Amino acid sequence: MPGNPRERDDRCGAVPDGLRPPATGRPARLLWNALGFLFVGLGLVGVPLPVLPTTPFLLLAAACFLRGSRRMYAWMYTNRWFGRYLADYRAGRGIPRRTKIRAIALLWTTILVSVAFFVHWLPVRVGLLAIAVAVTAHIASIRPRAGRPGPAPPPAG
Repeated sequence: MPGNPRERDDRCGAVPDGLRPPATGRPARLLWNALGFLFVGLGLVGVPLPVLPTTPFLLLAAACFLRGSRRMYAWMYTNRWFGRYLADYRAGRGIPRRTKIRAIALLWTTILVSVAFFVHWLPVRVGLLAIAVAVTAHIASIRPRAGRPGPAPPPAG
């Protein structure tokens, strides 16, 4: 039946029931969903703020929605802004070069503007620069898994 939520979830890349512990009871689902929305919010705030990581929060949100709402979990992976990114990251395909370049450029622009115009205390300046170096190294080091292309991302829409 096309309207069956289980079928919709399977098309959107949901994990089969046997691979995840489903939340039982309404309070547990509400808690998982609330945490999922919190992590989506933190991930979105992390887009312009280089000291707040986006990817871990989006992955945490997906994990929370996996336990709380199949529909929201499917939404995470079909979202036009970050769905493909999450699916590629989960499947081990890494981050596209263009995305890495943009992320690192935005990171350094934000850090350098902060250090030059807004942060006046030397230890904080050094800390921000150290964070930028560490995040740059991390982003640059993310590589696809060799020999394992992973499953195709879920269809959009």
